[in-house]
Amino acid sequence: MAQPIDAHALKHRLHDGGELALLDAREEVPFDARHLLMAACVPLSRLEMVVDEMVPRRSVRVVWCDDDEGLAERAASRMAALGYTDVSVLRGGIAASWEAAGYRLYSGVHVPSKAFAEVVEHKARTPWITAEQLKALQDSHADIALFDSRSYDEYHDNSIPGAISVPGAELVYRFADLVPSPDTTVIVNCGGRTRSIIGAQSLINAGVSNKVVSLQNGTQAWHLAGFQVLKGATAQPPAVSDAGREAARAAAARVAQRFGIRTIDLATLERWRAEAATRSLYVFDVRTPEEYAAGHVPGMKHVAGGQLVQETDAHAATWGARVVLVDDDGVRATMTAHWMQQMGWDVAVLTLDMRVAGTATGTYVPRVLGLDDVPVPSIEVAALQARLQAGTAVVVDLDWSRGFIAGHIPGAWYAIRARLAEAFVALPAAEAIVFTSSDGVLARLGAVEWNSRAPAPVLALSGGTAAWVGAGFGLERGATRMASAPDDMRLRAREQAGSVEDAMRAYLAWEIDLVHQMATDDDQRFKVMAR
Repeated sequence: MAQPIDAHALKHRLHDGGELALLDAREEVPFDARHLLMAACVPLSRLEMVVDEMVPRRSVRVVWCDDDEGLAERAASRMAALGYTDVSVLRGGIAASWEAAGYRLYSGVHVPSKAFAEVVEHKARTPWITAEQLKALQDSHADIALFDSRSYDEYHDNSIPGAISVPGAELVYRFADLVPSPDTTVIVNCGGRTRSIIGAQSLINAGVSNKVVSLQNGTQAWHLAGFQVLKGATAQPPAVSDAGREAARAAAARVAQRFGIRTIDLATLERWRAEAATRSLYVFDVRTPEEYAAGHVPGMKHVAGGQLVQETDAHAATWGARVVLVDDDGVRATMTAHWMQQMGWDVAVLTLDMRVAGTATGTYVPRVLGLDDVPVPSIEVAALQARLQAGTAVVVDLDWSRGFIAGHIPGAWYAIRARLAEAFVALPAAEAIVFTSSDGVLARLGAVEWNSRAPAPVLALSGGTAAWVGAGFGLERGATRMASAPDDMRLRAREQAGSVEDAMRAYLAWEIDLVHQMATDDDQRFKVMAR
């Protein structure tokens, strides 16, 4: 049974030098509204799908929190049943315990990463230009290069005319090929601020001779200025040349020396793996998704370097853990490591020849807990179609609300797994309840959890909604039959139903204010090296 812990004891754990995984069991929207700075959002509804990779060591100290909804207790019990041995719950929730003790709560998601970038800009005095200044440079045909440092998908969804997609860790790696002239002014942008700042400062730290600036407030500032935002842009860098790679290696070596980045060999990694029962270890391949899919070390998780710095809490929830960053020539791992080290992580770089070590192909598939050797009642697509035609089954989609709205099995209901007890009340009577999700994994977890406890026999759709589509059946679209409030995913500013511009201004003001909050918060672990 999980042990209660009060705010003062939790505060001590955050500062005693030991490893700690601080987890919040709520969905992303309530988490976004109010949470502890160092907490990672691990919704109870998806716990088994993410907890193994986010909290790999079974004996690490874990503290669950919520806002006294009872979710933390349920998450702690479930985690203990999965083999975790040191699990506590913040007594009374974040308001009655943490806030009442005089400690600060934060809004937003990925706050440690976003706050870190604000501190970097403040301490390193990262130069920037406004959207209006960028537009003037473009209109005057100035010698500039504009790099969008977000993921390609984000860039493709909305971007500034003339920008090239160069995700964060790729900036130094591809710089020599993209910017052959030292006279070119380089501007780095993202959607808001974080990756603009980190990207620009990465190039400055690497010692490039060009003038480098971030675009203040990114594509949101561009939008607010009334300039055109593109959808569907596809500009990407060419393959790295031999000369470009050598220049990037030299730049990364300068960064490694200046920031004291540790490098390890494969034997050291294997020794650390052997010690993983007593010291948590994360290993990330930080190359591009395409390179990872073409060949990677079996079982090694992929997170592109820029994304890892942008949302570290989504991948590593154990503060004080070891982190090993892997690539094939040291450039992207070093550039990512020098930021994570300044964020407070114990990080090292490992370079591997993926032509030899990269024996696995395809995308990363996380380990899901709770399904091993457990019989899961299931149903195939054809049988479900027959039941739906006969009116003897009701489908409940447990996946992301955004995906449900984009397309779901006709007649399906949407529900959040952690709220199924309440959702069942809204469902029509049926001989069977069939759970589905995008690939069927979350549906299987739901079926195992609710087998024999639901108001009707439960089944999981084999292969999930993807199997339904693969069998040639169509989808229904829209926010129909919502048995749970869709608060599993926080909407970005440009997705808001009200004034997008007001949402953007509020978001940017929130992000900028983080630097002031960090100045008086003793939980943050940043050690920014100013130039």
